[in-house]
Parts: sequence; C-alpha cells; structure tokens
Amino acid sequence: MALSAETIPWQQQVGARLKAYAGFKSIAMCSLMAGFFACYFLLLKFPVFSVTEMPVTALDRWIVFQPGALPLYLSLWVYISLAPGLLDRKDELLAYYLAMIGLAGVGLAVFFFWPTAVPPSGIDWLQHPATAQLKGSDGAGNACPSLHVAFAVFTALQLHRLLRQVGARGWVRLLNAGWCLGILYSTLATKQHVALDVFAGSALGLAGVFLASRFPMGQHLGPRADPALKKLNVKSGKSGRTQLTLRSYPTLG
Repeated sequence: MALSAETIPWQQQVGARLKAYAGFKSIAMCSLMAGFFACYFLLLKFPVFSVTEMPVTALDRWIVFQPGALPLYLSLWVYISLAPGLLDRKDELLAYYLAMIGLAGVGLAVFFFWPTAVPPSGIDWLQHPATAQLKGSDGAGNACPSLHVAFAVFTALQLHRLLRQVGARGWVRLLNAGWCLGILYSTLATKQHVALDVFAGSALGLAGVFLASRFPMGQHLGPRADPALKKLNVKSGKSGRTQLTLRSYPTLG
C-alpha cells in the first residue's frame, strides 16, 4: 500500500521528521549558536565605531515594561530550532543553515559598521533581578536591526511552510504565528529594543526568507519524495487492519 502525506496523520509526519538526522541537527544548531554568540558579544563589548542611540517612538512609550515577558523573550532559542527540526533532507538542512548564517552575517555586519544602542529606560533594574541579569549580559548594544526579531520572523515563515506541508491543523499554524508575535512583543516589553529595531529586524527576517527561497529547500521539480514517508511501512495484521510502524533514521552521511 502506497503512503502519501495526505494519508498519514500530521502528528506522525512531524514525529518522523524530528527523528531525521536528529544528531546532526543538534550539533549543527549548537555550533551555529556558539559561533554567533562569540561574534555578537565581541561586537557588543568592543565596538569599532561610535555607538548611535536609537530614538524612542510613541509605540515604545505605549508599551510599558513587563517583567513577565522575559520567558517569552528567552523562548526564541527554543523556537528557532523547530523549523530545521522538521526538515528531513540533507540538502534542505544545509540550505536552511546557510540562510541562517547569511541572516546573522548581515546583522553582524551592520553592528560592526553602525553600532547602535537602546536609550536608558529609567527603570531600576535592581527591582527586577531576572531582567537585570539579562541586561548585565546582553547590554543595550547591537540594537538595530533586532536579530531577535529577525530570527523570529524568519523561523515563523519557514515553520508555517513546513506545517502546511505536513497538513498540520489550523490551530497549530495559529500557535506558530502567536509565538512569533509574542517574541516580537517581548523585545519591546523587556525594553531590550525599541520599535525601530523591531521594524528593521522584521525586514531583515523577510529578506532571510527570500534568501532561503534561492536554495533548494523543497523547491525541487516534480513531486516531493518525502523521506519521512519512506520510513513509514505498512504491515498487515491478522485482523486485516493496516498498521503503521516507524523506523529509525540513519545518521547524516
């Protein structure tokens, strides 16, 4: 019996995709994050050019500081791993990581030639220890464009595409959109960024999606030969009912 994406529950497809090259995905994401943070904090601590303070807009004054938004802000580092987690082909994974590197590279280049910072908020951070710890490590620099926002927007659009590909329910796609919007809001509610940083970061994230579309991420000619479907074998039981079993994936090689 031939299987297609339409005949397999989306939850089962997601499970199969998450298992595909799981070890490689973990190593690649950890390596990319380590390299990114090394460059990010180097530019943050040692700016080459004079730092420009970003202007505050009416939107910044309207959105007041919300310490409860901190977990949502930090959830980005979980969120960005979801889209590559749902990729199940080596060419797609490599193309996705190249797009992420390109996105980060553009942002870091802007930080190098035009370092920016968020203006003082006047908040007594000693009254908010958790946020104060973030401020002590991340600081107010590397503000525009917000790479927090850029990666959130990039992830949201790529994840939306992949969720549609597996036939996920509408509420799952709404959850994805809500998570992204929540992260964008948290950058303002934690006073890590101002509105102009968010707008610039959103534009960079959209540019990253365009960059990713230039690579073979599911853009192959002809029908998709989904490796996740190949791993789902059909076995006939004694009762004559069809059973689906999931095999493990090989390592990337």
